[in-house]
Amino acid sequence: EELVDRFQAGEVPVFLLSLKAAGTGLNLTRAGHVVHFDRWWNPAVEEQATDRAYRIGQTQPVQVHRIIAEGTVEDRIAQLLARKRALADSVLAGGEGALTELTDAELAELVALRPTARGE
Repeated sequence: EELVDRFQAGEVPVFLLSLKAAGTGLNLTRAGHVVHFDRWWNPAVEEQATDRAYRIGQTQPVQVHRIIAEGTVEDRIAQLLARKRALADSVLAGGEGALTELTDAELAELVALRPTARGE
């Protein structure tokens, strides 16, 4: 709590949190940017972490950034999330809710080795 208070008071310019820690009811309205560098296969986890900056009392625009390197597990997670979002949008009215279970095939696809675009 002391660290959150120091960030909110402007004593420190950056506050680093894991996705799990950032999704636990914190109020980080001083944040103008949210950077996701550890992707999660469940979109609700990232959304909860992002929502820490979009709380009552937020007075500035918030930009969300996702760091994804091509050909990495994070890249595959991004592709998986896009497919899950498209599927959820087609099945659920208004696109609300997320399909949060990974099948064995989806898990295997995330960790499978693939050649890069340059053939390396």
